[in-house]
Amino acid sequence: MHQEADRNRCFRRRTLLLGGLQVALFAGLATRLWQLQVRDAATYQLLAENNRISQRLTVPPRGVIVDRRGRALAVNAPTYRVRVVREQAGDLRRVLEALAEIVPLDARRIEEVVQQARLHRPFVPITVREDLSWEEVARIAVRGPELPGILLDSGLLRQYPHGPVTAHVVGYVGPVAEHELARETDPLLKLPDFRIGKSGIERAYDRELRGRAGLWRVEVNAIGREIREIDRNDGEEGADLQLSIDLDLQAYCMNRLAEQEAAAAVVLEVSTGAVLALASVPTYDPGAFAGGLSAALWRQLADDPRHPLVNKCIRGQYPPGSTFKMITAMAALEAGLVTPTSEVYCPGFMSLGNARFHCWKQHGHGRIALVQALAQSCDVYFYELARRVGIDALAAMARRFGLGETLGIDLPGEKPGLMPDSRWKRERLKQAWQKGETLVCGIGQGFVSATPLQLAVMTARLCNGGRAVRPWIVRGPHAHVHEGKGVPAPPVGVARANLELVLKGMFEVVNGPRGTAKASALPIAGTFMGGKTGTSQVRRISKTERALGAHKRMDRPREERDHALFVAYAPHDRPRYAVAVVVEHGESGAKAAAPIARDIMVEALKLEPGTPPGRLDMAARR
Repeated sequence: MHQEADRNRCFRRRTLLLGGLQVALFAGLATRLWQLQVRDAATYQLLAENNRISQRLTVPPRGVIVDRRGRALAVNAPTYRVRVVREQAGDLRRVLEALAEIVPLDARRIEEVVQQARLHRPFVPITVREDLSWEEVARIAVRGPELPGILLDSGLLRQYPHGPVTAHVVGYVGPVAEHELARETDPLLKLPDFRIGKSGIERAYDRELRGRAGLWRVEVNAIGREIREIDRNDGEEGADLQLSIDLDLQAYCMNRLAEQEAAAAVVLEVSTGAVLALASVPTYDPGAFAGGLSAALWRQLADDPRHPLVNKCIRGQYPPGSTFKMITAMAALEAGLVTPTSEVYCPGFMSLGNARFHCWKQHGHGRIALVQALAQSCDVYFYELARRVGIDALAAMARRFGLGETLGIDLPGEKPGLMPDSRWKRERLKQAWQKGETLVCGIGQGFVSATPLQLAVMTARLCNGGRAVRPWIVRGPHAHVHEGKGVPAPPVGVARANLELVLKGMFEVVNGPRGTAKASALPIAGTFMGGKTGTSQVRRISKTERALGAHKRMDRPREERDHALFVAYAPHDRPRYAVAVVVEHGESGAKAAAPIARDIMVEALKLEPGTPPGRLDMAARR
């Protein structure tokens, strides 16, 4: 009986334990149900909704780019594209081959589409071509029943109405590269058809031009197939940009340079720094980049020794030659080392130690003072001025006028050129500066190099009263560079009398009886241009070559011929425009560069001063 009581007590304990476990289990289930259905109901409802609703970014229209008069330079044009849906096509390759009989489609592209289709779900449309003409769209539409799975739709394609004429200024757009994806967090860049700025204004102002993404919400089923559109937000359109460039002047500059193998020309407003023309040849068609450049065309452009993809106005670095002599003159005048009447005797060379430094005129210029030294471009005179001034003071003056440093123009890739001094050589080459190097730098040779843009800015600062204007292209609220309106540019810090003396020399270069560019005077009655020729060596001339005159032979290889340069301003009494022209291996500044600069200046003078901004053509966006 005692054993029976023990069994009953044990049974009751087990019953109570089992019951407690059951109560705890049901309590836990009830608590979990409460959590799912009451406390976290909103969260799971949102997750379910997200599974049902697919949110996709939409690409806003890219901002249009216009010139100073409102004429379109970059627009968005409607484009038609053809896509294919694999699950509807059946035999995908056969359908694509049938499509190739209607519109141009090579075998390589067919293979690419087949490979892409395998990587996506069968109902996802794959783009086959996106540059269809209306005639091609019509042909596909007529043959539609024979092309299962083929879809036609439209979009916007970036177009450049003036193509090669403005290529180096406006730039182009292209597909997003891997390194660009890693650098930016903008979700727009992850869209397969999105294009970003790759060069020129398109790149410098890409964030302003691209706008903000929109949002497109569609209902999808369990496997992601679209059922219906719920709503759409088109986002924020890209900003429209107006440039300082004058399309007519830009086109004229490009046409005038077209005869040269490689050349550059820059036109500036001397009072504001506004860039009116920025011409670089050879050029390229920016429209070819919009859909992705073929490997063959890329190799053709990249391997061209004339470098058509390089904007020579801001990236070409050339010895300035005699166009630098105004800087040497200003340095000597400011230091009080020369006066307007100070003369130097030029026998055709200058001796320094055992070395001879030659003048371009073999038998020399005789006794000559500053104005005529500029007019006749006497090398010996400026050798002597450079010797007196020294390289450090010479470099400091050059930097005041915009040489040897980037100017901050709102274009990517600007090069600084080089204005050396004793510290630069000591740090860079681990060598002491030599006096002979000062002499050759005084005539714009040796280590000295400058871009055409820098030479134009130097000329503008000389003729505008010594104001340190900086070049800019984009006007308006989105500009990265101050336009110079209302607030005058700061002074470079030189005496006006010295500037006027140098300008008198530049006047004589073009209008004097012995000026090196007298053949390029303006053909406009009562209007005069000041300027300076430059012919810069690209290699050292040996003593033997000089004695034999081999350095002047016209049958030399092109790459051994001198560069031709010319800088100018006009009108002389009321300067409005500065021009710089560089012709690579053009041999003579007076013969190759000066006539081009004169013709460009004539066209610039036809522009109305202070031309008001033109209206933006908003229809160009669509």
